Amino acid sequence: MTALSRRISYLYTFIILLTTTSSSQEHPSIHEEELEEHKSEKIIVEQVDVLTGLENLILNYSEIVANKQVGIVTNHTGLDSRGRPNWIAIEEGTSAQVVALFTPEHGLTGQFLAGEHVAYHSEEYIHLPKIFSLYGAIKKPAAHMLEGVELLIYDIQDVGTRFYTYITTLGLVMEAAAENDIPVLILDRPNPISGAKVSGPTLDLAHQSFVGYYPIPVQYGLTPGELAKMIVGENWIETIPELEVIPMVNWSRELWNDETTIPWVPTSPNIPDVVTATVYPGTCFLEATNVSEGRGTPLPFLQAGAPWIDGKLLSQKLNQLNLDGVAFRPVSFTPRHPEKSGHMKYQDESCNGVRIVVADRRKFDPVLTGVHLLNLIHELYPADFEIQDKTLNRLFGTGELSMLFQGNISLQELLYIMVSDTSLFLELRKPYLLYP
Repeated sequence: MTALSRRISYLYTFIILLTTTSSSQEHPSIHEEELEEHKSEKIIVEQVDVLTGLENLILNYSEIVANKQVGIVTNHTGLDSRGRPNWIAIEEGTSAQVVALFTPEHGLTGQFLAGEHVAYHSEEYIHLPKIFSLYGAIKKPAAHMLEGVELLIYDIQDVGTRFYTYITTLGLVMEAAAENDIPVLILDRPNPISGAKVSGPTLDLAHQSFVGYYPIPVQYGLTPGELAKMIVGENWIETIPELEVIPMVNWSRELWNDETTIPWVPTSPNIPDVVTATVYPGTCFLEATNVSEGRGTPLPFLQAGAPWIDGKLLSQKLNQLNLDGVAFRPVSFTPRHPEKSGHMKYQDESCNGVRIVVADRRKFDPVLTGVHLLNLIHELYPADFEIQDKTLNRLFGTGELSMLFQGNISLQELLYIMVSDTSLFLELRKPYLLYP
């Protein structure tokens, strides 16, 4: 098969996959007025021309993959500036042959639902390299999956939040590569919510899980390449591979994704844009409670509510805290979850609560905001508010937030722990930074 015919076959299959899986999206077309209002808030900025690690590889480092059989850990976000999937761009731009693809949670097209196991049927992927799911019964590549792979490439857009599972897959892939004497190449991409911001407590490894694998803060302020270097340097995985990072060109830590020329691709069904990614590190804690985090609406993670909440009262109390860079509006919404969703909280029930509106994202602290949000709901509705302690501890990364609600620690003590952890991590990460 020629490169051109292979490309046509790949693209045809990719388009079919996107079309056939669109019914799995968690964003039904409801609350259209709210959705249009949300779109109008997107920030317009002068963009900086940034090259991803993928394009830098092809332009300047192609000798690294020359004549090699490579496997790529990727999904729908691994595109070049022309919109080509990385396996096509690499085969067309270098002499490498892509022999296998490995995909994380949400699958190759990014449209499997949160927590939904991903499986592939070979007859659906005849025009693609071999494809393996790393989100199902197997989360770490087995030796037979890596047969014939001479170099393992990682190229996925992340969201810069500890409990987003792509970075756990990164570590497990690195372990598997080391165990099979395969070098790892990271094609770096931006931290979309900037690399300057760090927030939240450092994970206590007593609460390690697939949604929290490394002792890093909730918002950790690193790119995938920087995190990979830190994983190796701090020995956070059992076996250490030979690692190389192809850096971006012209990216700096202060940049948000919409301040670059790199188009945003929704990283999963419930992270449709940078606005959502900005708030997500604080509102995801709601998943451990009986308060809706907005799943099943067009504004996941940007609103919080329940049938028993008074949205006007809660918004007033939150606004009285004068948190930097954020305001709260009373809101009502009705979640309508897809059939396969593992999140069916308040299906078809009217919820009242608050909309989180970020006025200045450089001042906004999502984790601090999330802590105050949960704490106020707990104070206002102690008889209604329910928490799953183990889930909350996994997401928060420590037991202190649960202890706050149990009355075993004060809010000020908790906030001090968060500030202290952030300061320590900012020092610890310095040797691994690749960008100013």
